[in-house]
Amino acid sequence: MRDKTRKVALTEGVTAGIFFGTASIFIRFLQNVDAFSIAFWRLIIACLTLAIILVVLGKSFHFSLVKRNLRDLIILSFFLGLHFIFFVSAVKDTTILNATVLVNTTPIFSMFISSFLFNVKPSRLALVGLAISFIGICVIGYAETTVTNANGQGFFSNLKGDLEAVLAALVEAFYLNYGRKVRSQMAILPIMFPIYMLTAVVVGAIGVSATNKLPTIPNEVGMILPLVGLGLLPTATAHTLYFSSLSNLKSFETATMALLEPIGATLLGIIFFMEIPGYLFVFGAILILVGIVFIVKEKVSSVFER
Repeated sequence: MRDKTRKVALTEGVTAGIFFGTASIFIRFLQNVDAFSIAFWRLIIACLTLAIILVVLGKSFHFSLVKRNLRDLIILSFFLGLHFIFFVSAVKDTTILNATVLVNTTPIFSMFISSFLFNVKPSRLALVGLAISFIGICVIGYAETTVTNANGQGFFSNLKGDLEAVLAALVEAFYLNYGRKVRSQMAILPIMFPIYMLTAVVVGAIGVSATNKLPTIPNEVGMILPLVGLGLLPTATAHTLYFSSLSNLKSFETATMALLEPIGATLLGIIFFMEIPGYLFVFGAILILVGIVFIVKEKVSSVFER
């Protein structure tokens, strides 16, 4: 039964990784909408979607459990809110390949968090993986210094986006490590509904503080449809499955499932935006992914050895 449950969790993680690939595409169709508004409304749409599902299925919202775990849910929502803000900004400020690869450096940060907070020392294999991934990040950073876009501002804009993607990965690592404990205490739909709702509040509050205006919603069909797609596929569907997989996967295993994202996102970026990555970008991306595989391989081995 344990193996069967684990297979379900792996299926959830893989499905999430595939759907995550659509996020950057939807965001690219929303270039005229600010990052805070995009993050806020995608969460509201996801929240409404889960509420409808809970009502239709006749499931309880478990308000008593939510109240009991409110502090943990607020902490999770804070990390998730920062993740969405940084990631949406990254997609706007850099290439789809860079944003989706760099945001998936989460396993690297997860290893550091485990080491410092839980005193788990990385093996030599993990350190080698970390070094390879770091070199990959440097290669992408160097590539940005050699490429400019049509208006001559590619370097500074893209480098800013790359940094935002890395920050999105960092806060996601905290989110997953902290979320694994909370996930074991509640069913997935009742826990994700308040998380999305509280995260929307966090994003809205940060957005108002940063821009001095309330989140705006597009009034054009060409803008509304991508926003709805963003709320339904990579958020309500993918992120819910992603968090659900924590019930039977380690946080680093769940993070690894998202490695499918840059592959799908880059292919969609080529199809919709003719955004063909250069050789240096691809080389850097490969190094990062190889390094992450080294880290995950070490951790998987250590789990089975125990």
